[in-house]
Amino acid sequence: MNSQASTALHKMVSSTCTDYWNDSCSVEELTYAIERGAVGATTNPTIVLNVLKKEMPLWETRIHQLINENSESSEEEIAWKLIEEMAVKGSELLYPIFESTNGEKGRISIQTNPQFYRNSAAIVEQAMHFDSLAPNMQVKIPVTQAGVEAIEETTYSGVNINATVSFTVPQALAVAEAVERGLARREADGKDTRNMHPVCTIMVGRTDDWLQVLTKRDGILVEPGVTAWAGISVFKRAYALYQERGYRTRLLSAAYRHHLHWTEFVGGDVVLTIPHHWQVLFNESGIPVEPRINTPVDPAIIQTLQAHFPDFRRAYEPNGLSLAEFDTYGASVRTLRAFIASFHDLVALIRDFMLPNPDLGYQWKQ
Repeated sequence: MNSQASTALHKMVSSTCTDYWNDSCSVEELTYAIERGAVGATTNPTIVLNVLKKEMPLWETRIHQLINENSESSEEEIAWKLIEEMAVKGSELLYPIFESTNGEKGRISIQTNPQFYRNSAAIVEQAMHFDSLAPNMQVKIPVTQAGVEAIEETTYSGVNINATVSFTVPQALAVAEAVERGLARREADGKDTRNMHPVCTIMVGRTDDWLQVLTKRDGILVEPGVTAWAGISVFKRAYALYQERGYRTRLLSAAYRHHLHWTEFVGGDVVLTIPHHWQVLFNESGIPVEPRINTPVDPAIIQTLQAHFPDFRRAYEPNGLSLAEFDTYGASVRTLRAFIASFHDLVALIRDFMLPNPDLGYQWKQ
């Protein structure tokens, strides 16, 4: 345990107010993370699909059982039952942390159907169901126009939300304001808010990715490495505004692409959702663990990004995007498409269990 406690991420959580979560519901990866100081975990359709591929021996029998136990369920319905069970298993690993911190930490995020991104009522209904699965569930809702409405309604209903599909300062501010409205309504009705611990994700790596796409699509030439600071710049500006305005939502960084997506946020009252392979790299890197959240990004870099990328200005400025533009922002569209595609791939995997391809000689298992 001493070697685990001496890792970089353990040092971060023991010496600063920065928390970290495991960016997966994999039992093996979550166990590694908890041993090194992680206090949460997260899932999405892509993560669930990857976990199944990695840990299929742990789930193959259960998938067949789910199919047999639910004889009239569609492949999509079976897929959701599996997603829920994987999240519940992760919640059990985290429950001791949840209990020891009186519900402040130890939660696992489960994502609502990405296909519902335009339907607030459908998001709310599924979020309420997910919230009932375990006491330490956190429900992921996309920061689309419908999603922002759902965030307020689910917060009012007592659901701890994790806003996702979020890349910009305007989205982060819209989430925080929606949460405040939901909490205020709860308080006005005499409902408890002490166990409410909402978070808002900024997918910093996907912010960078979008600018990289634009460099190729639009023929933009900038100094090497400049776009790697886009997500960091957005996150630090959002963090400063959150601190200034006293929002009760906590920022969370996700979608890691390089070590600055870790080191630049150390020291903040934030959550870092880190994939397993990045955790291993960080823990073995020897990089000093130093608070850098309040270290400004080089103004020259921000100036370059603003001069060459209108979409960076839209992401960085508090009023850069209107609520109606959240759904069509490039990074949002790319991510929604990826999440929906992963869900379809997951459904196809379940289909192979329900209707194995006879041309390949597969037989259905009872």
